[in-house]
Amino acid sequence: MDSAAVQRYLLELQDTICTALEREDGQAHFQQDQWQREQGGGGRTRVITGGGVFEKAGVNFSHVFGDSLPPSATAQRPELAGRSFQAMGVSLVIHPQNPYVPTSHANVRFFVAEKSGETPIWWFGGGYDLTPYYPFLKDVQHWHRTAREACLPFGDQVYSEYKDWCDRYFYLPHRQETRGVGGLFFDDLNRWDFERCFAFLRSVGDSYTEAYLPIVRRRKARPWGEAQRRFQLYRRGRYAEFNLVYDRGTLFGLQSGGRTESILMSLPPLAAWEYDWQPEPGSPEADLYQSYLKARDWLGEVPG
Repeated sequence: MDSAAVQRYLLELQDTICTALEREDGQAHFQQDQWQREQGGGGRTRVITGGGVFEKAGVNFSHVFGDSLPPSATAQRPELAGRSFQAMGVSLVIHPQNPYVPTSHANVRFFVAEKSGETPIWWFGGGYDLTPYYPFLKDVQHWHRTAREACLPFGDQVYSEYKDWCDRYFYLPHRQETRGVGGLFFDDLNRWDFERCFAFLRSVGDSYTEAYLPIVRRRKARPWGEAQRRFQLYRRGRYAEFNLVYDRGTLFGLQSGGRTESILMSLPPLAAWEYDWQPEPGSPEADLYQSYLKARDWLGEVPG
């Protein structure tokens, strides 16, 4: 196990993604905040606001440690209670200005839980998912095809397993809808040896810009109006609901005494809620609900 190598990779990944996003935006540059956590560790938060393409984009690195894991971690794995921990990762959320460009999220992370006299317990986690407002099948299939290619060197079933996990995880039970069109989600990954698990993490992390930026390029200049903006803000409300009610990363960060500004960076700059809103039948908004906010085999149902 080489946690220093993981840290080096995560810092490089943050740099690479920020450079690519700045180039795509063409106007804004990331503001960086270095921060320290009183209980141990720290990180660097990078945020764009009011860019030419990205209304708000955050790409965070954190490396925190402490004497005990918070309840959000031990609830899933009670054998970790009483162990010290270190957790490091890169997490990002992109909220574009144009409603035809999807919101996207990615996260890659590494955990180690230790106890004197016992073998350390380590695992990797992460993935990425796409949240369109006005979806295009071509974009969704590109997103999933890239995710599948990142998984293929590690087994024929890895993509379908982690794609299904993503569909289950990014789901709002109180709305009975998925947050978006999914992607990949994995956690507690130690099924292979350390080097292979780390290689999988790198494959997922390195594929994010390949999955997302071609979609941004296709849609960022598409004309839009006030009606599309209102619907974007309404659907952003769903994004906020998931992150504040269900997201395990948000809960872990808050319960472990993380930096609140960095944890809540994932929330959109503007969002809206309307009482009992319903899309007009046959509209593009209705198509999102009818065709996209459900688990589907995006690469098998329709030829790409």
